[in-house]
Amino acid sequence: MLDLAFAKAALPESGALVLPLAEEDLGGALMGEWDRLLGGSLSRGVAAAEFKGRKGQSTTLYAPGGGLSRLVLVGLGKREALDAAGAEAAGGNAAAALGKETVASVDARAIGGWAGAAADLALGATLRAWRFDRYRTTEKPEDKPRLTGIKVLCEDPQAAKAEWASRRAVAEGVFLARELVSEPANILNPPEFADRLRKLEKLGVEVEVFGQKDLEKLGFGSMLCVSQGSAQPPRMVVMRWNGTDSKKKDSKPVAFVGKGVTFDTGGISIKPAGGMEDMKWDMAGAGTVAGLMMALAGRKAKVDVVGLVGLVENMPSSTAVRPGDVVTSYSGQTIEVINTDAEGRLVLADVLSYCKKRFDPAFMVNLATLTGAIIVALGNEHAGLFSNDDGLAQRIQEAGKAVGELAWRMPLGEAYDRAIKSDIADMKNVGGGRAGGSITAAQFIQRFVDGCPWAHLDIAGVAWGSKDQPTVPKGATAWGVRLLDRLVAEHHEGRTPAPAEVPAAEPPAAVSGAGSESPAVLAEGGGASADASIAAPVAPAPAPAARPATRRPRR
Repeated sequence: MLDLAFAKAALPESGALVLPLAEEDLGGALMGEWDRLLGGSLSRGVAAAEFKGRKGQSTTLYAPGGGLSRLVLVGLGKREALDAAGAEAAGGNAAAALGKETVASVDARAIGGWAGAAADLALGATLRAWRFDRYRTTEKPEDKPRLTGIKVLCEDPQAAKAEWASRRAVAEGVFLARELVSEPANILNPPEFADRLRKLEKLGVEVEVFGQKDLEKLGFGSMLCVSQGSAQPPRMVVMRWNGTDSKKKDSKPVAFVGKGVTFDTGGISIKPAGGMEDMKWDMAGAGTVAGLMMALAGRKAKVDVVGLVGLVENMPSSTAVRPGDVVTSYSGQTIEVINTDAEGRLVLADVLSYCKKRFDPAFMVNLATLTGAIIVALGNEHAGLFSNDDGLAQRIQEAGKAVGELAWRMPLGEAYDRAIKSDIADMKNVGGGRAGGSITAAQFIQRFVDGCPWAHLDIAGVAWGSKDQPTVPKGATAWGVRLLDRLVAEHHEGRTPAPAEVPAAEPPAAVSGAGSESPAVLAEGGGASADASIAAPVAPAPAPAARPATRRPRR
């Protein structure tokens, strides 16, 4: 993580300086102050580069004087539209533009109007500067990022430092989620994943790990059928953060549940080969829950939370579950497995049932890279949101808008539920065709929540990005950590992060999964043959071979 410091504004003795400027700031007092200190090079550079302060615009002036190596101008757009997300984006764009600098100063005084504005800029820079380079061994020193620290210049450094403390904890949670999702499947298998979550105990999180025999004893027939084809044993991890010290018997925690398929081949219903390497991040839901628990514990959230993750590997073998098998879930309901690539819902079924029975939470939110169908429906800008509770769904959407992690509510209904009716069991794990695949998956999951207020977030389209975004470098996005932290802070701690206002109109997504729709991803959730054809054109059939000429034999 970047080394962050906050200080009063002063010309740095060396290094780089970043000036975020709104359109209205050009020619104003702040710009004039720096222009005088730099001997007029700022105004000349702005004119030469035609810098207008537009949102997302950036310009670099090299050796501008005053001992600086470079001066980076970052546009904020219209001041009246500037909010926390805009401040974060400016910080992220600044970090990206600093190139090979090791240290830099950022003047945050142009960003204001709410408490924590300087800390929001610092958060954006920190989130963008993250990099997963654990397995790079031959990278040249000149190709490695050098930025190690940023000094944020502001009016009240002590207040900014206090605001930064909670944001730092959230950033650390985001980084944990990104790290887990980025790991290759030969490293992060279910036992290794569970072992890493034990480290949360240092923050005060209670961690329980359930192994193969424990799950068999509990009767997790649905989850265990997914793992039975793999040499890697399954795990369920239960994490508890008790932030209220409440001893009341009627006190209910809030619960978050994550799908953790550390690699998904599809099993016997095997996926297309194209993009199958992406299936290492089929555990992104579990990664988000882990990151959320770290964030809440790190900032000492005044709330009781349980986080549960079901960890398995879905592999084809002689012991793998077969299409047509019938399994009995923890809830006692039986499931006919029609497609072994619709495995995530089988994992969630048992973990959600267990969560409801043991903890009786105020609500449950589960996250899963569940279906390729949700990408066909919504693309990569929104996660799919399904819920049996209107209030919970609205709160999730509002929290998402505030942090740039967008969710779009999708329907549930009896007609969709009839699609998973089985001829020989209580239900089957996929619907009857291509239509409504993400909805029938949600209907399946809903059968295991036992009336508890519940929301399902299908994050298949937003968990991984193929290009850099202002606050999210290419790769794992950790989508959901910040949304759910905001949800908890606003509605279960009585603490509203500033600024509290949620945009009335749908804002652009700050965190998206653009470009993550490979054939294997689109096949997720049991639609291999149908969804793969959407991703790749069908090759034309070869022309029929010409019939060989025949000659009438001579008489």
